[in-house]
Amino acid sequence: MSRFSNDRSCLGRRLEAVALLALLVSVRPASAEIVEVAPGVQMTKRTYSAPVNEPPFYGFIVKNSARQAADESFVKALIQAVGTREKAFDETTKRGWIAIGAGNAAEAAQRFNQAFLLAPEQSRVYHGFAAVAQVRFNDTDFADELFRIARKQPNPLKTLNADYGRLLLIAKRPREAQPVLEQAVKDTPDFGDAWTNLAWARLQNGDPAAACAAVDEAVKQRPSGSANADLSALRSSAQCK
Repeated sequence: MSRFSNDRSCLGRRLEAVALLALLVSVRPASAEIVEVAPGVQMTKRTYSAPVNEPPFYGFIVKNSARQAADESFVKALIQAVGTREKAFDETTKRGWIAIGAGNAAEAAQRFNQAFLLAPEQSRVYHGFAAVAQVRFNDTDFADELFRIARKQPNPLKTLNADYGRLLLIAKRPREAQPVLEQAVKDTPDFGDAWTNLAWARLQNGDPAAACAAVDEAVKQRPSGSANADLSALRSSAQCK
């Protein structure tokens, strides 16, 4: 082979390498935008295709003066209707969870957005948004981020760790799920579904005997219909006596 051919071959390989590097640079994801939604509370900005009052935090829109005034009027009217900001927050989040239970994630998001206007520092806001992110938008990563924030914020629901542990199981992260669910059954020892999910975590982490012990506890606590179906599968998989 001639020297010219060798030089041309080397040049070709160099050009291919440069092209590959350019491609890798072009497809590299942009850095995520971090926003502050309450004093000391920062998170990744996420946007979804939905009406503005249905994504968490109103889709992180920048509100103009007219929208800010409308929010203030809404909060004032709601507080006047029920008596205190705390009662307004409790009633709004209660309706959000009722909507989640009824399978209406769009309404739930609206309620949790209203709760965010009332008390943006409260754990239940982020807990509720985590449920919306998972159920409505199938965004497990954002739900995980919201759950982690909810665990740091004041006045969490007793079911927070149970719900977070379940999400981690859905995300196929049983090693992370187990300690969360171990705490969940301490927080809510009468919650059968938490015991059921703990059984799954223990089994997937290689401890069938401990999984069977959690199954026994779950049975005592009247788990939900879906959890009852899981118990049969758990007994079989863990070979419980």
